[in-house]
Amino acid sequence: MARSGLAAAARVARWADTALGPGGDSATADGKATLSDATAERAARALGLTPAQVRADWDTARLAGLIEVHGDSARPGWRLRAWNRDDSAVLRGWVALCDAWSLAHPEPEEYEPAAVAEVVTAMPQVLSFLQLSAGPVPVPQLLDLLEQRVTELRTERCEIDYAPQAGAPQADVPRPALAEPAAADAPLEPLLDWALRALASVGALTYGDGQATLTPLGSWAVWVKLEQICVAAQSPAGNIEQGAEDMLRGCARLRPNAARAEYRAWLAARPVGSAVTELVRAARGEDALLRGLAFEALRVVGAPAEPEVRAVLDEPTLRPYALLWLAEHDGADPEDAHEVLTREEATWLWVDTAAAVADHGEAPLLVRHLESAVQPTVPALLNEVRAVGHPRTVQVLVALAAAHPDPALAKAVRRAAFQVHTGG
Repeated sequence: MARSGLAAAARVARWADTALGPGGDSATADGKATLSDATAERAARALGLTPAQVRADWDTARLAGLIEVHGDSARPGWRLRAWNRDDSAVLRGWVALCDAWSLAHPEPEEYEPAAVAEVVTAMPQVLSFLQLSAGPVPVPQLLDLLEQRVTELRTERCEIDYAPQAGAPQADVPRPALAEPAAADAPLEPLLDWALRALASVGALTYGDGQATLTPLGSWAVWVKLEQICVAAQSPAGNIEQGAEDMLRGCARLRPNAARAEYRAWLAARPVGSAVTELVRAARGEDALLRGLAFEALRVVGAPAEPEVRAVLDEPTLRPYALLWLAEHDGADPEDAHEVLTREEATWLWVDTAAAVADHGEAPLLVRHLESAVQPTVPALLNEVRAVGHPRTVQVLVALAAAHPDPALAKAVRRAAFQVHTGG
């Protein structure tokens, strides 16, 4: 159902990838990858559609993440690239469209923005009720539920007790403004009608004859949202409300399975796009441990992170991590994924990982880290480490020399550290 519902949008997205993508022959007249009149007409001729159909399918493709606009070009989103091989990508695209129902079918201009916002906020509870009902529900019953929820929202905005306390000095305390009269007095019945029609337009429910019924897709979408809430509520280490850096630091001492559970809970509590951006930003920092943990969290994200991971391939600090992530994402065995790295990239990654161990681990871990080097001997490793130019090379070598029990080897490592330090 999701695939058939998005098929027209996918068709326009593929056309846009060819016609508006980098290097395409037909850029839009205004220098932006938006559908100007000329572009919509050109697409309509190519696809055998009307310009209005093209615009509607284009909007759907953007809301579903099938096409992404970047400056003066359009490129396929990860969901379109995975369209033929990954049903979950298609389902995620439809869920994104369902989440954006109020944008897919904008409200009439005569409605008060405050009242519209209240209805949009209240509709998840209405949808949950529809799912629990598992069948058609009369609109008057949905209207009663909507009115109750909107009343709760208005009450929550004024939940602070501004009454003077006993013994407290009296003062003129400014009172918060209550809901605008226009919003409070706005009838909810036409707004409910708009919301139900909008949700029907994206395929979440059927609406007619005075009743509404969730479609199988709509029921599945509600279940997904409830599952995400449950996952977020089960955060084992309590890092859901933290930023990416603090969350990763909180996971540093967890076992791998526990850390992955924490990543899933953290991700479930925020939009995927902003979560991926936060994780990549954390990976760009100076803490090598957070860099490695950020890419572990990105592995939990999976396919939605692919565009941003590919975008950092030109950054030397992140390139080895990104190459390994992409290799595993494309199906490579994690134990063999390192084969995609050049010798220099593997050496750089060895130093970066050693920096993480030196900062956050124990001395025996740093000594054991020697065994993971691709070089067959310590002298060969030191030669290539000196040449790779990692900013933490000196600190890593000094820490390794202090930790290694072999005096001769420790001396050689200290000598290498001195040579790097002096530029020798």
